[in-house]
Amino acid sequence: MRLVTAIVQPTMLNAVQVALAQHGIAGMTVTECAGYARQRGHREVYRGAEYTIDFITKAKIEVLVAEEDAQEVIEVIVASARTGSVGDGKVWSTPVEQVVRIRTGETGAEAI
Repeated sequence: MRLVTAIVQPTMLNAVQVALAQHGIAGMTVTECAGYARQRGHREVYRGAEYTIDFITKAKIEVLVAEEDAQEVIEVIVASARTGSVGDGKVWSTPVEQVVRIRTGETGAEAI
């Protein structure tokens, strides 16, 4: 099993959700987060004063998938989240050793 994690622009969250649903992904976890990478934030003017915004709001998507589905899920996320602009985000996967569905006690692939 793999945990596919994506950090995307919040405006692209709906497109990613629809693309994953069309691909057959039944569930995901979404978290609002903030950070920066190469774009290093930006400056805004509010009531004549200039402010530096260090952290940019992003959406973090986590999807638990079978090992053989991970690469395809990554490709779906990348294709649906890409705008071509700086700050589109990142996607990575990490191995998952054990999963248990709390309600039923199912483990492994049955718990996904």
